[in-house]
Amino acid sequence: MTRADEVLQRAAAEDVELIRIVFVNNSGVPRGRVVDRETLPDVLDGGTNVTHAMQSFNALDRLAPEGRYGPAGEVRVVPDPDTFTVLPYDERAGILLAELHDLHGEPWAAGPRARLRSYLDELAADGYEPALGYESEFYYRRETADGETVPFGDSTCFSTEGMRRAHDVILDTVDALKAQGMGLAAYYPEYGPGQQELVVDHDTGVAAADDAVRFAETVRAVAADHGLDATFRPKPFPELPGSGRHLHLSLWRDGENVLHDAGGDGPYPLSDEGRAFVGGLLAHAPALVAITAPTVESYDRLAPGMWASAYVCWGEDNREAVVRVPSIDGSAPEATTRVEFKPADNTANPYLAQLALVAAGLDGIERGLDPGEPLNRDPGALTDDERAARGIERLPTTLADALDALEADDVIAAAMGEELFGSYLEVKRSEWELSTDEDGEWESDYLDRAF
Repeated sequence: MTRADEVLQRAAAEDVELIRIVFVNNSGVPRGRVVDRETLPDVLDGGTNVTHAMQSFNALDRLAPEGRYGPAGEVRVVPDPDTFTVLPYDERAGILLAELHDLHGEPWAAGPRARLRSYLDELAADGYEPALGYESEFYYRRETADGETVPFGDSTCFSTEGMRRAHDVILDTVDALKAQGMGLAAYYPEYGPGQQELVVDHDTGVAAADDAVRFAETVRAVAADHGLDATFRPKPFPELPGSGRHLHLSLWRDGENVLHDAGGDGPYPLSDEGRAFVGGLLAHAPALVAITAPTVESYDRLAPGMWASAYVCWGEDNREAVVRVPSIDGSAPEATTRVEFKPADNTANPYLAQLALVAAGLDGIERGLDPGEPLNRDPGALTDDERAARGIERLPTTLADALDALEADDVIAAAMGEELFGSYLEVKRSEWELSTDEDGEWESDYLDRAF
């Protein structure tokens, strides 16, 4: 029995009538088509059509004016049978994560998931496989009697009161995540009132990014069932802490963690290759944030003192650094040696974020980049001269500046390929142009519709 046959059999057995065929385009917004169970066999075989202009749609839901994909032309949305999931929060519904293929049946060069899978296949030929955890923060919000949108509750960071207040919705969310095969790795009320951090277990490669898509869909759906809005915007309340999606990453080769020093001691046993991997992330950080923090609002969050990182440096459990090396679990040192890339949020396309981070880290290994000594204090507390002496630079402060850095980054460009890289720049530049005025001030309430 093929995987497609298994999907059809399960859909029938569990009375799934409507199936969402979902992809994530350059805007970072999950999009797709819905088919019924009768149509599903044909869709599993050849996909369903969609205009190729979807890859030039931005987060404002407008076609990028200079986008290369317009009204003439289409591609196929081809579901991956391995991703079929029965949705526990919507009656008789399922979801399939999909790739974009051209009309000849080949993976489309501008398709994010297909490009990530192809890139990882190339790495696998050399024995490499990345493992990732997407660590998401978000706010629960409610509407007051006079129509004002405010945080759900006013609990303090990590407080038990916050745990109690959100218990029912969190419990239902965890149940829904587990029903889809995602185990709970961590949960606690975060820094902002009504802000949550809920993390599922890490996974490898494309599957980890698939989980990130299903995770956000689940959080929003269960919140709505409780009369709440869950927002993944980077800075939904200007006066409150922002929400990130930190990326925890390790790299494995032939079953061994490349980042781990088996002979090391202490809580941070990073290997020489691990240090070089960090060096690659630092070298490409100004370009990386154009992908991991890809909206105008992202840069309100990436400021000194926000624990989101504003300066290009690394440190051991330093939550103000771009790259944090977390302490290991002493009972499983190799399994828990990893790096965390902090300037990332939930508006990023998870497939592109993984692709860019792995490419940057591997470039560091290939070039033997030295990240220097870890900085284990707040880089914002250093003087300008102290930062300059250590080579610590400020991250880009606007999306426009980050996109300039990305456009000049040959390593990330090569990893993405010309069609994907070029169309991504077009979409994100259009978001900047459409959401800023002549003084560079931006308006980002449109993100409520998308995230």
